[in-house]
Parts: sequence; C-alpha cells; structure tokens
Amino acid sequence: MFTALQKEWKHFWKARSLFFIGLPAVLVVFVFYYLPMYGIVIAFKDINYTKGIWGSDWVGLHNFKFFFNSQDALRITRNTLLLNGLFIVVGMSCALVIGLLLAELGRRWVKLFQTILFFPYFLSWVVVGFVSYILLNPSFGVINKTLEQLHFAPIDWYSKPGYWPVILLLTYLWKNVGYTAIIFFTGLLSIDNSYYEAASIDGASRLQQIRKISIPLILPLITMLFMLNVGRIFYSDFGLFYFVPRDAGMLYATTDVVDTYVFRSLRVVGDLGMASAASLYQAIVGLILVVATNLFVRKFNRDNALF
Repeated sequence: MFTALQKEWKHFWKARSLFFIGLPAVLVVFVFYYLPMYGIVIAFKDINYTKGIWGSDWVGLHNFKFFFNSQDALRITRNTLLLNGLFIVVGMSCALVIGLLLAELGRRWVKLFQTILFFPYFLSWVVVGFVSYILLNPSFGVINKTLEQLHFAPIDWYSKPGYWPVILLLTYLWKNVGYTAIIFFTGLLSIDNSYYEAASIDGASRLQQIRKISIPLILPLITMLFMLNVGRIFYSDFGLFYFVPRDAGMLYATTDVVDTYVFRSLRVVGDLGMASAASLYQAIVGLILVVATNLFVRKFNRDNALF
C-alpha cells in the first residue's frame, strides 16, 4: 500500500499544475453537488422546522407513497419525459442541420450567423417569458391582433393546453438550438479537409460528402451530447416551463413537469418531505436512463460510450 501511495504521489507531483488548474472545478462540484447529498434524508422524514432535519420523525416511504398515489405523479412524469424527449430529438436534429449549413458558409457569414444564433442563449427565461407574453397575450398580443386583421377569431392561449407542446418546442429551439449547432460546427471544423478533397476528386457531391464523411466523423460527438441530454431528460428547464406558461393552472395538463411541481409543493403547500421525495425520484430515474443509454450505445460501439 505504501508503494502504491508513493507511486500516486509521484504521479500527482509530476502533473501538479494540471491538478491545481482543475482544483476549483473539483471544489465547486464537491461543495454544491456532493455535500448537499445528506439532504436525501429529508425525503424519508416528516420535516418539523422546530426539530430540524435530524430531529424530525422518520416516516420511511410515506412521502413517496403519498406522491405516487396522487393524480399528479403520472401527469408530471408523462409531461417531463415526452416534452424533454421531443426537445432532445427535434433540437439535436435542427442543431445538426444548422451546424452542417454553417460549415458550408464562408468565414465572414459564419461570424454573422453565429452571433444571430447564439444571442438568444444568453437571454434569461424571465425575459423570454415576457417576450412570449407580448406575443400571446389574449387581448393585446401580437399574434391575436394579427389573427384579427386576417378576420380569424383570437385564441386565449393561456387556457388552451393543447397548443403548448408546440409553443414550448418553438421557444426551446429559438433559445437553445444555436448553442448546440455551434458545438456541432466546431466538431466539423476539426475534420481534416483532405477527406473532402479526396471525395470531391472521386466525384462525390456535397450531400454525399455530408452523409459519408461529416456525419460519421462527428458521430461520437452526437452520441455524447445525446447521452448527456438523456441523462438530464428528467431534469426539465425550470425557467421554460414556469415563466413561459406563466404558471397558468389551466395549462398544467401539458406544461406541469417535475421541477415546477416540486417548486409549487414548496411554495404553496410547504411540504418539504414530499417535494424532496419527488426530487429524489427525479434523480433516480435520470441515473437509470443515462446508464441504460450508455449500455445501449456500448453494445453497438464501445468507443462512443461514456463509460
């Protein structure tokens, strides 16, 4: 054991500069992700604020039973999985297409479109929520005013849940697709240009070069992003599902997800135990999904798997 420790110390000291560079990130992960894990115990207790976390009564799986027996569990699970699954599939497809199109543009135009595509990513969901309200306001919204000009009946968007999967998808794409597209574009830039030159000499068209060279060579990047997104499929973007629908009760059938449910449980009901149980359920399902996805990818191509 002493020999092994001595060997590890020599390895550490030899690469100490790299370890010290990564130390701030390690500390952030440890402090904000590992230390708070003791709070998992809240999901198994009937929290009494006067007694504190450790002094509160142990109730075992009561909070989970209460959560799963409610009519909300199935609804928020369905909405979370279906909407986030839709975002992953459509979002990555659109980002890949845009990344390929950017790779076909000249350097001057790429900078312009990069700025246009990347700008919405820096806007907060609060701002996006206000912009969407300006468009969708039932009385004074831009869309309803346009419908009136075209002699169509205005739509009360905030009481019609059937429209909202499409609205949320379009909002998500507008804000996030540029970020992922630039990641794909960066991956395409790393491909050796000699591949395209050889294909061009052999008579391959641009579409054939994309199908046979571009997509296969960035497939590991596509797979990695897909698996990371699947791992977070049960972690919805809280700002999107809360600020854009404006927490309208009429829309819960299609917009209520685990994150908004947990927040509302804490804000309205104040049930810390049940909210923690829902959050732990969210984490467990996310872990299962990322492990299952990794095993699936590993079965077909070990090199593209994360672990």
